[in-house]
Amino acid sequence: MTTPLQHLDVQRQGAVATVRLNRPDVRNAFHADTVAELTRVFASFQDDAGLRAVVLGSTGTAFCSGADLNWMRQTADYSWVDNHRDASRLANMLWTLTCCPVPVIAEVQGDCYGGGVGLVSCCDVVVAAEAAQFCLSEARLGLIPATISPYVIHAIGERAARRYFVTSERFSAARAQAMGLVHEVVASDQLAATTQGIVESILHNGPHAVRECKTLVREIGSRPITHELRDITARRIADVRASDEGKAGLNAFLTRSTPPWVAGH
Repeated sequence: MTTPLQHLDVQRQGAVATVRLNRPDVRNAFHADTVAELTRVFASFQDDAGLRAVVLGSTGTAFCSGADLNWMRQTADYSWVDNHRDASRLANMLWTLTCCPVPVIAEVQGDCYGGGVGLVSCCDVVVAAEAAQFCLSEARLGLIPATISPYVIHAIGERAARRYFVTSERFSAARAQAMGLVHEVVASDQLAATTQGIVESILHNGPHAVRECKTLVREIGSRPITHELRDITARRIADVRASDEGKAGLNAFLTRSTPPWVAGH
């Protein structure tokens, strides 16, 4: 029997899963158990053929305040080996989230600090309320944002990371959007509707094509444009055009009919 989730609220409606951090009493700070549950849930999505999108959010007023104080107290007495093992679990969770085969949309309603910024950086689309605040606060505690750094630097760029890693300054949702961490900044009462609109846009696209698009960005984005890469991209579009979904989508476009994945939605 699968162990019940204690720190996450996971709901499924058709092809869309919603995963919410559910520790509002500690502003959704995460600890070892939260990391384990997030890893478990997102690992389960790997073989879910019917899944088409995931919304990652939280309950309460804060999205995620970073690491739980009690968890940090425990790690204060860890040996190097214990610390490495603990950090490796967090690194594995972030990679599992990044590798989710379908788009993950983060819905940020409030403060997003430390590891919370790491979670958001792993998502494909980020919607934030105007009042949300962000902070890479690790240096203030004498620590560094090491495990989240690859994802955060990819999201905001090296130049912005040079500032916010070392200053631990708070920055607004508008600044987060300017740096590329956030895609949409909306009024709090429009947050859910905006997220749902993005989900609906995804559901109107070919399910296999969406998965392939996500893989394409991850695997192609940072590579130099060589003859080999050009051939790889040509082969990929040929594969998709020759697929049943690709043929159905093109036929629907040419005949001005509804694609089967939209009709079934």
